[in-house]
Amino acid sequence: MLKETFIELVLRYTEDDELADKLWLEIEQNHSTAKRHYHTLAHLENVLQQVSEVKDNIENWDAVLFAIFYHDSIYNTLKQDNEEKSAALAETRLTSIKVPKATIQKCLRLILATKTHEISLDNDINLFTDADLSILGLDWKMYYLYIKQIRKEYFTFPDFVYRPGRKKVVQHFQNMERIFKTDYFFEKFEKQARLNLEQEMKDLSK
Repeated sequence: MLKETFIELVLRYTEDDELADKLWLEIEQNHSTAKRHYHTLAHLENVLQQVSEVKDNIENWDAVLFAIFYHDSIYNTLKQDNEEKSAALAETRLTSIKVPKATIQKCLRLILATKTHEISLDNDINLFTDADLSILGLDWKMYYLYIKQIRKEYFTFPDFVYRPGRKKVVQHFQNMERIFKTDYFFEKFEKQARLNLEQEMKDLSK
């Protein structure tokens, strides 16, 4: 489903099948490196599934789709500019297939919004970032797997460095008035997300 969705998306802007396959291969390779455990194609599939449920409420569907595929294209746990670099890559690739500038700019805003997941005046952004955070509101078994995968991605950091950093991430979400900005995702995930974050914080504080 993921590959087919991407190819179909790209071919709306170019008739170059070879280029479409090349762009997909890049995404596939970027999300399949040995250092990735959570930010993989499976994450993209989950985000796609979640936003598909609210497709009728999205203004620029193609921009959201492109953002799904490119928002984690660059992911280095030692860097703080992954979102900016992912956005830059998306801009280059989307320009190469002549996607309209307005859609490209919307895609870039969507990608950059995943840096903080703050509320936006743009509902497309809120729906996208909510979908990106949907893992927080899944059942504890899935959430526990997620935090284990994240820990593996930060394997270079010893516990005495990782745990305080992870606590800050958890607190960032706990301090939000609403983790999920849209009513749809709030009702679906907020309660369980709060419980998951609370349990993780307890485990981190042991």
